[in-house]
Amino acid sequence: MTDSTDTIVVPAAECTDMTQVRAAIDGLDTLIVSLLGERMRYIEAAARIKPHRDAVRDEVRKAEVIAHAVKVADARGFPPKLAYRLYDMLVEGSIAHEFERFDARSQD
Repeated sequence: MTDSTDTIVVPAAECTDMTQVRAAIDGLDTLIVSLLGERMRYIEAAARIKPHRDAVRDEVRKAEVIAHAVKVADARGFPPKLAYRLYDMLVEGSIAHEFERFDARSQD
């Protein structure tokens, strides 16, 4: 695997120094944040598509998204409790952003 600067990333089990670990983490963080940005474009699409402001907050869907993330985390060796906390914060932030975008529609 290579990161955005084409540095060779050493697999975690083969790392022998912190420079290798940090380079891999930096590359992964770039990918993660890029994916989160892409995820946010879908939140913005939802704000554009939903017909009513009261449809922005959907507690059933929030629970589904978090449960899915926890299930994937458990299957991939990521701490499920941490996934729960991260996704609860991510979904709440996404809802806040969606409200902002939804409300901006009426100002256009």
